Amino acid sequence: MSKDVPVPFTADLSPDEFVQAAMEWHFSPDTGSPFWVKRAAELPFDPLRDIRTWADLDLFPDVSEEWRDVPVDTLVPVGIDKNDWDFRVFDSGGTTGRPKRIVESRSRREGVQWVSTVLDEHKVPGVGDGHWLHIGPTGPHIVGRSIGLLAQLRQTFCHYIDFDPRWVKQRAKQQQTNDVAQYVQHVLDQALDVLRTQPVSVLFATPPILEAISDRDDILDLVQNRVRGIIWAGTSISPETLHVLETELFPNAAVVGLYGNTMMGIAPQRPGAVGPDGQPCVFIPHYPYSRVRLVDPEETTRDVAYGERGQARISLISRDLLLPWTLERDSALCIEPTSAYPQDGVADVRPLTSGNAPSVVEGVY
Repeated sequence: MSKDVPVPFTADLSPDEFVQAAMEWHFSPDTGSPFWVKRAAELPFDPLRDIRTWADLDLFPDVSEEWRDVPVDTLVPVGIDKNDWDFRVFDSGGTTGRPKRIVESRSRREGVQWVSTVLDEHKVPGVGDGHWLHIGPTGPHIVGRSIGLLAQLRQTFCHYIDFDPRWVKQRAKQQQTNDVAQYVQHVLDQALDVLRTQPVSVLFATPPILEAISDRDDILDLVQNRVRGIIWAGTSISPETLHVLETELFPNAAVVGLYGNTMMGIAPQRPGAVGPDGQPCVFIPHYPYSRVRLVDPEETTRDVAYGERGQARISLISRDLLLPWTLERDSALCIEPTSAYPQDGVADVRPLTSGNAPSVVEGVY
């Protein structure tokens, strides 16, 4: 890395300096991953010379499809000190097909630490204030690790009720609705035992699981009387259903949404009252490492205006991983930045339904 380039991936860099430092890191043979160093020779441009701003990332192809097959060893930057080597591999949920895989060392954990400060603003129970219960994927899925880290930051325990989102999606695609319903009840039976025996104050669950809880009086009573923080993620939710969760079913809990996926990380719900955009639930990516652009589905390099709906196009730049951009299967409203959160937010996230959109089965995650 040239001596006049700032240390990469520090949030105090200007946006352009941040991108330039990232190019130096990921495309230098001394620091970059074998995947990107090899790819540099095949690109019709020079990343070190031609990529100077976030907008310049448009020059890159979308490589995310290759991450269904690429050996994950080739994604690890060689500049990572071997004494600090603690990479893990995580899979996507497989919503649009075979899973993609990423590697992660510490960058995502730093993002989780930031998310924890946002949860504090939402008044989610803090240090030592009850246990957490995660009802969602673990195993190869990064969300389980992230929720466990959030509990750890609060110096408390996290109980896990694991489920397999791929199996549920497979059954849903085959219209085996009875199998899916039985599986959900199997998950809830396990959650009931934890809620009865442990001092759970924070619950993580997907919207379909929360709706299923509302149909079971035994679990609903425990959640309403004991849980004071509910974090939801994993599938879309209508504004009407979210309003019911917040005001009728769980009025005594801080109900907080998380948007994100394996490729981009977590974007927590913006704290505070409804802003000038009028949206009650706005998600904010981790600045400056992760960005979500809302683009025209028919012209995916053209951003939509604030307040308009577009297709999610995400970028992730960290010390561990470079994903210049990839189109997601989500549609959302583009929300203008605020002084507290200096980049575009997204709201009213739902599956994309345009003619060229991939087929999406959400299942329970």
